[in-house]
Amino acid sequence: MTINGAPLIDGFNRSISYLRLSVTDRCDLRCTYCMPERMTFLPKSEVLSLEELYDLACGFMDRGITKIRLTGGEPLVRRDVISLINRLGAHIGGELDELTLTTNGTQLDQYAAALFDAGIRRVNISLDTLQPDTFAALTRRDRLTDVLRGIDAAQQAGLKVKLNTVALKGVNEFELPDIISWAHNRDCEVTLIETMPLGTVDEERSDRFLRLDTVADRLRTMWYLEPLTRKTGGPARYFRVAETGGVLGLISPLTNNFCAGCNRIRVTATGQLYPCLGGTQQVDLRAAVRSDKPAMALNAALDQAMRIKPERHHFAIGDGPTKPALTRHMSMTGG
Repeated sequence: MTINGAPLIDGFNRSISYLRLSVTDRCDLRCTYCMPERMTFLPKSEVLSLEELYDLACGFMDRGITKIRLTGGEPLVRRDVISLINRLGAHIGGELDELTLTTNGTQLDQYAAALFDAGIRRVNISLDTLQPDTFAALTRRDRLTDVLRGIDAAQQAGLKVKLNTVALKGVNEFELPDIISWAHNRDCEVTLIETMPLGTVDEERSDRFLRLDTVADRLRTMWYLEPLTRKTGGPARYFRVAETGGVLGLISPLTNNFCAGCNRIRVTATGQLYPCLGGTQQVDLRAAVRSDKPAMALNAALDQAMRIKPERHHFAIGDGPTKPALTRHMSMTGG
C-alpha cells in the first residue's frame, strides 16, 4: 500500500519514526503481572492477516517510519510469521533502518537463524529470573530451559541480545544483580522495567511494585554506575556498570516520566493504533485497510492519530487487582 503522505509529526512537534507492531495477542506463557491464568484471547477473525499487517507497515513507511519492532503477545507463536518478517526485512536499507523483535525466547531455538536471514540483527528477550522455580511460578509454565536455549541460539545465529527484566518486589528484587552479572558475562545488555498497570491480573499489583530508584541505590552499593548519554528515542536511561563492563538500562514509567522524547506509536494485532501506551484513545486502522479506498483511509487515520497523541502518559498503580489503570492487557497492545 502506497500512500505518499507527509512525515508523522504530532501536536507537540515530536517526529514519529518508530512503530511497534503487534502480530498476535496470544502467548505461550502466562506471566502473573501481565495476564490472568485463564486469559481470553481474541478470536482469530478479529486479527489482521499477515497481508494486512504488511500493507499497514508499508503505509507507515510511506509516512516516515524507519524502525519497526514486531511484538505480541509472543510474535513467534503466530503461524507463518517468518513470511511477514522476510517481506519486511526486504525494506531494510531502503525505507527501514531497522527491523527488530521482542520475544519471550521460548521459540527462538527454532527461529533464530531464520530471523537473522530475514535481516533482523537485534532481539529483546524478556527474562525476569534465572531460577527455575521462580520462573515456573511467575510465568505459570516450566519453560526456563527453552528460554535459555533460545538465548544461546540467538547469539549463535549472530543476533545481538538485550534482556528485559521486570523488577518485582518479593519475587526477583534480590536476584537482579545476579541477572545483570549473568547478562553482562554473555555480552548482553539488560534493561530493568517497573511493572506497568495494564490489564486485570490475579494479584495485587501494588504488592509487587518496585521503584527502580530504590533498585539503583542498592546497585550503587555494589557497583559504580556511569551515566551514558545514549539517546535512542526510547524510554530507558542507560548506565555503564564499571565492574562488569556491560550496559544497564532503567525504564521507570511510574517514577520517572519519559514522554518528552517519545518517537513511537503502537498498533495492535487487530489494527487499533494507540498513540500512547498509557492512554485510551485509539484509531481504527483495520477499518481503513478494509475500506474501499484503503490508502486514502489509512492516510487520514494516521493524521488523526497525530492530532490525538497526548503529551504524556498518566500511569499509576491501581487500588486492587480488579482495578488496573487500564483494562487493556499489554499482550493486546504489544510490548
